[in-house]
Amino acid sequence: MPAVVQEHGTGQVLMLAWMDDEALHRTLTTGRATYWSRSRNSYWVKGETSGHAQHVKSVAIDCDGDTLLITVEQTGAACHTGNHTCFFTPLEVAG
Repeated sequence: MPAVVQEHGTGQVLMLAWMDDEALHRTLTTGRATYWSRSRNSYWVKGETSGHAQHVKSVAIDCDGDTLLITVEQTGAACHTGNHTCFFTPLEVAG
């Protein structure tokens, strides 16, 4: 399921990742954000190789039970591009 990752304190949305039951279990039991990589077909702990770790403060599931909201303390950049958030490219809205 999709996991929206939000920065504790600021509320800024940092990234979107994917979790299955095992990734969620690992996240809840370790306090470190663990995701399922659909492209690599494996689990990954955010920051394990980059040092840009996410320490989980809270986890909530939405009313439909199909999306997670993960609140984290982010160390370093959340985005693989080096940006603090993955959402740094604005799009123009008509109106």
